[in-house]
Amino acid sequence: MTARTFWAGAGALAIVAVAVALALRPGDEPVAAARPASPAALAAADNGPVLARLGEQQVGSGELKALFAQLPEEARASLRGDRPALEAWIRARLAEKALYQQAEAQGWLQRPEIQVQTRAATEQIVLRDYLNSVSKVPDDYPGEAELKQAYEAGKAGLQLPVRYRLSQIFLRVENPRDDEAVRKQAQALAKQAQAADADFAALARERSQDAGTAAGGGDTGLQALAQLLPEVRGVVPKLKVGTVSEPVQSAAGYHIIKLVEQQPARAATFEEVAPRLRELLRAQRQEQVAKAYVEGMFDTATLSIDGAALNQVLESSSR
Repeated sequence: MTARTFWAGAGALAIVAVAVALALRPGDEPVAAARPASPAALAAADNGPVLARLGEQQVGSGELKALFAQLPEEARASLRGDRPALEAWIRARLAEKALYQQAEAQGWLQRPEIQVQTRAATEQIVLRDYLNSVSKVPDDYPGEAELKQAYEAGKAGLQLPVRYRLSQIFLRVENPRDDEAVRKQAQALAKQAQAADADFAALARERSQDAGTAAGGGDTGLQALAQLLPEVRGVVPKLKVGTVSEPVQSAAGYHIIKLVEQQPARAATFEEVAPRLRELLRAQRQEQVAKAYVEGMFDTATLSIDGAALNQVLESSSR
């Protein structure tokens, strides 16, 4: 989900609601899927030292830096400690390069339909970049007063969902053949963590393989249910504060979850939504400036449409 899909025609209430949705968007879970960087950014990246190879293909550190550059700070922080997700992204990027090489070797780039699509895509990239350059928003927009006005207009219907503070012990399954052995380790760890005198944080620091949370005793922070892995979502609401789950299997491995805190739904504060709200107001203003710029082009030149020729095209396309 991106902010851009909500810009057009958004009122103050819609803008604030989207700001909250973005503040709580999926992707901040302990084991989150890496979002792809744009092909243009990756192509322009300085490859730097090689991180991985697949045959003739390789992924350099510059490409990973380009990926991080396109993510919000909190998503970058989550991804830095999420080795399985990073490795999954690297594998996907290598597969893309290998497939592209195969297609290129078989002359796919010279196919007429591919050339038409390539020209159209290039045109769109150039147009978007140029339009962004002529519709820049001042750095000081919006001001504090405008932010608060947008917040006040929408806060009556603004709610944060129930949020959960979880701690986890994560055991990775790198090879499917190791699944049974890892599952047994996870079951033994869960039993140990469920003991009355267990120190879950100490166990997480010692045994968890999630580098992003292990140092903090497994703490994953406050998260809405929608932010959690699908496998975890069904388990968390059934836990009582202070209790520990049985091992939960995900695509990456096994998670032992402790519910540390549960916060009820409540109205969001101005401070919680202000950063995202500012981004959305700036995006809305930029869209308005861009629209005015394009409409101004029609004001400075004469528009002529050949109705007869247009009718011929419509008639031929209906046959």
